[in-house]
Amino acid sequence: MAENVREIVLDTLLEMERGKVYSNQVIKAVLDKYDYLDSQEKRFIKRLAEGCVERRIELDYILDCYSSVPTTKMKPLIRCLMRMSVYQILYMDSIPDSAACNEAVKLAGRRKFTNLKGFVNGVLRKVSSRKDSLPLPDPGREPVRYLSVRYSMPEWIVRMWLAEYGEEQTGELLEQLLAVHPVTIRFAHGVTGQQRQDYIRRWQQRGIRVSRSEELDYACYLEGVLGVAGLEGYEEGAFLVQDVSSMLCVEAAGLREGDRVMDVCAAPGGKALLAAQKAAHVLARDVSEHKLLRIRENACRMGLEEKLELELWDACRTDETKVESADVVFMDVPCSGLGVLGKKRDIKYHVTLEGLEELIRLQRRIIQGCWQYVKPGGVLMYSTCTINRRENEETCGWICENFPFVLEESRQLLPRQARMDGFFYARLRRTDVTGKYTAPC
Repeated sequence: MAENVREIVLDTLLEMERGKVYSNQVIKAVLDKYDYLDSQEKRFIKRLAEGCVERRIELDYILDCYSSVPTTKMKPLIRCLMRMSVYQILYMDSIPDSAACNEAVKLAGRRKFTNLKGFVNGVLRKVSSRKDSLPLPDPGREPVRYLSVRYSMPEWIVRMWLAEYGEEQTGELLEQLLAVHPVTIRFAHGVTGQQRQDYIRRWQQRGIRVSRSEELDYACYLEGVLGVAGLEGYEEGAFLVQDVSSMLCVEAAGLREGDRVMDVCAAPGGKALLAAQKAAHVLARDVSEHKLLRIRENACRMGLEEKLELELWDACRTDETKVESADVVFMDVPCSGLGVLGKKRDIKYHVTLEGLEELIRLQRRIIQGCWQYVKPGGVLMYSTCTINRRENEETCGWICENFPFVLEESRQLLPRQARMDGFFYARLRRTDVTGKYTAPC
């Protein structure tokens, strides 16, 4: 492996430390920038950068056990260098430990930290020599800290899930969030069964592993693929990247061909595009113009631009012209995102208890702003990509207590179920006939 590839990872980790941009966005930008590298080098960059983010709590704990300088006191470059080196030693069997240590020492010198080469070498050699018996917190005396370190999850999230799901299910959940997550795609409705088989065969010839979803026959999982834009069928609009959980939310709405649909928080657009294939008309709104442009690109690629109307709109504001205009309203509100940690690995470091309270307040402002768009007798599909009862089941209860809706169906999907994201959806039916309701303050 070329030494400069490790330096690319080092600079990627440093960029994440400096800014507030999510890791998946930074890594994608880096892979686009270095698209000329061969696939093996790009996979190395992706895995090492993602792994360091995903396992950061564990990596820092191990380093603190063997370093005379705590990770919090290290220079940012040295801290990132040590994390990526320990990750290679522990989790990348194809990389010899000696190579991980030696290249780290070289990089320290190359980046003007010659005086720390001995320190870097000494700590990494200790980790390498003891990697089969590395220390962890005692699960009997410190169960929360043990789970936090073992699965690199902040302690407050571990406590919350232990309270909501119990010890056994929390352990399964934490383990699944660290598993390798494939890319999930769905075929467009116009793609025949034979065409699907032809695309799958051609993808497999590229070395991509393809498997079918057990939940939906038009969904597939792709493993060993860095990006989908170059795959056969992409430009023709034969498929779209979308998680099965999001597809199930649309299926649960029970859309009919003549329905008029609103999606009030539409980005990234998967539900709106799937709904457009089933219903008469979809109005998709979002507060981000950039995200709406991405939805438009996919709509044009898939031939759905005539059935999908896009508007820039803040969902907290009620649009009086749209009251009682929709048979189905999709409301996928901003949330803590704890269900997609397997794909967006650093969300867990950005979410806080205080931020969670603010998110719940935002969710309720959006509900107050948009519930009236549902026709009497129509359906509100409330959803989040999280696994937190306060944002999910409790919010549905709040809707039914304060607005004219009854809960017909709800489903909490966990990452361990059928290779999906953690996701929640609920179908609520509007029951009043007057069309007027005073929202609570």
